[in-house]
Amino acid sequence: MIPKTKPAADALLLEIARTHFPSIETLETRNSDGLDFHDVAVWAIRSALEAAYEAGRVAGAKAMLAATTHR
Repeated sequence: MIPKTKPAADALLLEIARTHFPSIETLETRNSDGLDFHDVAVWAIRSALEAAYEAGRVAGAKAMLAATTHR
């Protein structure tokens, strides 16, 4: 089971998915094989994972900076 994320994170994940997989409209389960399963190239998956990793890295760096400057 995928853990629930914050609305801002959900929006970012959807943006990344839409950028790398234009046929994806939502990341919500719709209980339809035609809507929930997509044929995608491995390089597109890699690119999307790299974008998500970078987004997390940037968010973590911002959080660390905020934590150290607000003391």
